[in-house]
Order: sequence, then structure tokens, then C-alpha cells
Amino acid sequence: MLVLAVDTSTPAVTAGVVDLTEPADAGAVVTTLATRVRVDARSHAEILTPNILECLAEAGITAAELGAVVVGVGPGPYTGLRVGMATAAAFGDALGVPVYGVCSLDAIAADVSEPGSLLVVTDARRREIYWARYEAGTRVAGPDVVAPAELDPVGIDAVAGSAPHAAVFALPIRDVQAPSPAGLVAVAVADIGSGIDPGPLVPLYLRRPDAKTLDERAAAKAVK
Repeated sequence: MLVLAVDTSTPAVTAGVVDLTEPADAGAVVTTLATRVRVDARSHAEILTPNILECLAEAGITAAELGAVVVGVGPGPYTGLRVGMATAAAFGDALGVPVYGVCSLDAIAADVSEPGSLLVVTDARRREIYWARYEAGTRVAGPDVVAPAELDPVGIDAVAGSAPHAAVFALPIRDVQAPSPAGLVAVAVADIGSGIDPGPLVPLYLRRPDAKTLDERAAAKAVK
């Protein structure tokens, strides 16, 4: 099965085409046919679709040959997540294929793929981080958002994710800073193989966006 994978939960705008063999098998083979990654936190909307089209061309396929779409649903900033998820949903709707949402931190952990305890962190802004903890590749805590000083690294063997934030912890760093297409699809393998309708995409914002609606602004003024 050919799968389109996208993620915009971090400053990296990621797109790729992946060949998934025997998705119902726990030993499924995930092969990346094409990938585009560009780090630009301010241009998700302008970059993502051209990246997807370039990946399709490089893989030598048309969009009609895709059997599924996988998208990282965060945690991440409101605007970035909205771009990736809306684009994934649009492709899925246009092609009539299922769209699977996966935790973006899980995809980073999947790319590390080593035994032991792993901490994955990404930039949540406001001097905070999104984080999750994994044991032998399985998430055991998180995702959540905290200040780095509030997160206890005792018992953790390594850290991956945003380089500046990973460096805060006195832990060995694994150089996987953002989800890859293969990592995203690896997380979704079981769901894809089940053939079950994935249902609507649900973003992991973890906190309210900075932008407020006119009604929310009016309510805030009324309280003052």
C-alpha cells in the first residue's frame, strides 16, 4: 500500500510517500520512497502542498495510487497543526482514502527505535515543552506540556526531539528532531491493517491557542 505521510507539529514541514507492505502484520515493512523536509515555522501553508507534489513526482506515482494518508496530530502549535491536518483531510476526502492521525511524539520515538527509556520533547513556546516518555518504544506517560524544570529525568536513558530543548537535560541525545514519514506510518501500522474507519482527526493542542475569537475577547473585557 502506498501511503502519504505529513506532519506540521514542529518547525519542520514534513511530507513523504511510504510503501507499506503487509500492514496487518506486526513485522510490516515500511519503505520511504520520497521525502521532503523543510524547517520553516512561518510557512507551513506555503510549503506543505508543493512538498507533497514533489514527493509524488519523485516516487513516480499519482495521488490516485495512494491507499491511505497519515498525519501527525501533535502536540503542537495551533496554526501549524491546523495546516497539516486540513491538508491531510483534503487529500483523503478528494481521493476517498482513510486518514489516520497519530501522536507526533510517538513518530519521533519510532524513529529512535531502541530499548530502554526515552524522553521525547518538542518546542511548546512560552518557555515550555511538549513531552512524552517511552519504555522500549511504548508510550508510558504524556503527552503533556510543562516548563523543562518541572520535568524529572530520573530513570530516563536518552532524549530526542527539539535539539535546544533536548540539550536542557543531562541525558544522551538521539538526533531525531521531528517526525519522519516512515515514523508516522510505523505508528499507524496497526490501525491501517485493521481496516477500521479511523474517524475524525482530533488535534492534540494541550492548551488553548493564543488567538481569541471576537466573542472571547468581548467576554474577557466584560470580566474586567
